[in-house]
Amino acid sequence: MTHAPRRAGRAAAAALALALAGATTATVLAGPAAADPITRTEPGDGVMSYVVNTDASRSAVAKVRVAVARAGGSTVVDYPEIGVVVARSADPGFRDAVLGGHFASLVDSVGPTRTAPVVEGVPGRLRGPGAHPQRTDLRGLGGRTAVDVAQVNVPDPGEAVQYDMAAIGADDANAVDPGSPDVVVGVLDDGIDDSHPDLAGRVDRSLSGDCTGGGRFDGSEGAYLPSPGAYHGTHVAGTIGAADNGQGIVGVAPGVTLAAVKVVSDEGYIFPESAICGFMHAASEGFEVTNNSYYVDPWEFWCDDEVNQAAAREAVERAVAYSQEQGVVSAAAAGNSSYDLAHKTTSSSSPNDSTPIPNRDVTGCVDMPTELPGVATVSSTTSAGTLSGFSNYGEGVIDVAAPGSAVVSTFPKSVSPSGYASISGTSMASPHVAGVLALLASTHPDASPAELTALLEQQATDTACPATSPATKPCTGSTQDNAYFGEGLVDALAAVTVG
Repeated sequence: MTHAPRRAGRAAAAALALALAGATTATVLAGPAAADPITRTEPGDGVMSYVVNTDASRSAVAKVRVAVARAGGSTVVDYPEIGVVVARSADPGFRDAVLGGHFASLVDSVGPTRTAPVVEGVPGRLRGPGAHPQRTDLRGLGGRTAVDVAQVNVPDPGEAVQYDMAAIGADDANAVDPGSPDVVVGVLDDGIDDSHPDLAGRVDRSLSGDCTGGGRFDGSEGAYLPSPGAYHGTHVAGTIGAADNGQGIVGVAPGVTLAAVKVVSDEGYIFPESAICGFMHAASEGFEVTNNSYYVDPWEFWCDDEVNQAAAREAVERAVAYSQEQGVVSAAAAGNSSYDLAHKTTSSSSPNDSTPIPNRDVTGCVDMPTELPGVATVSSTTSAGTLSGFSNYGEGVIDVAAPGSAVVSTFPKSVSPSGYASISGTSMASPHVAGVLALLASTHPDASPAELTALLEQQATDTACPATSPATKPCTGSTQDNAYFGEGLVDALAAVTVG
């Protein structure tokens, strides 16, 4: 399954195109179609973001771009591979105009990606409602359920304080196989500070970039770096692949390659177009693994029977499915709302970009990307091996568990002078699983995403429900598969020793 030859082939083809045709042609070949030059749909002035879904073909997408323009909008980016067009318009009647236009028969669905106008790029509009400049967990933004977090500066902690690595056998696994540099793990997050001593040289900058500019990938120099005050992605990256260099900490898979893909805007949101861009970039560049410690804003639970959510949900699902078809396996955080994902009822957390709807019926709705097919859904455990109090759970939803409480990892020194901190969340659990998947991809280079996920679950350490569990948070299921831990605690050592 290793895609290094495919990456090398693309790079050679791009270089040849540049040599033969000049910079303009190379730019066209290197990415999705450019935005339509309709200045009235720049950020501000009530501009909304939309997705339009059509057939997965260049012909259909080209016609939908025309439909978008005729409806008074502009195309930001398109993905013919999955039949998705990301557009913007200031016209409140844009959706109806697309559905009633000349190419309406080609449109599967169209809808907004948020409930408030675009603010990315608008001067003075940083950090969304309720978002904190120094967020501790992306799963807890925008007034969502508070997370049990202890943000502590840890001076040169060393491996001795990494209970999490010992719990999953990562310390022993590193001595056997630290992972292959041919395996790329995409950290879809708020960027990685690769100036950190434990991350220096660990991030492939040529594969890194920013997806928050309306969902169009920006691979320019430094685009992948975190904004001032951001640290989430840097902490996640350390857990996955901090170097075994005799100082600081060591990640689950210190031998693999990291790629930083920013999907979190400076306002603190992960909108559908950014997530789509992240998964499509992972697919196009042949990543083996992605980590997703977030849920797609502005809805904690996306419902396909709600017209203002269905199109964006469909577009994200298509991107995730396409990435899997291209060989990418993904881990995602289950969430920090202490919620039973297997028995959803109501939610009052969304939308988080405007006014949340109290007691919204979310029966049958999904948390994206963690509940999408093929994604490894990860709950969080404590140092004692119990389910973290903040962690979501759900029989048949949770695939595996990993340590997520008080996890020590890398921090930008501009935020934590020591360069390390201990924080909690399912955001901290998911990268342990991404690291184990990277080890499995290293030892099973020809395995498909589904086969890697199956190995992950088969090798997990059986973890039974506690003897008693509160009625408000019941643990149901067997020792091998239950609501709290899924198939059990992930096992890094088994990933490099079991055939």
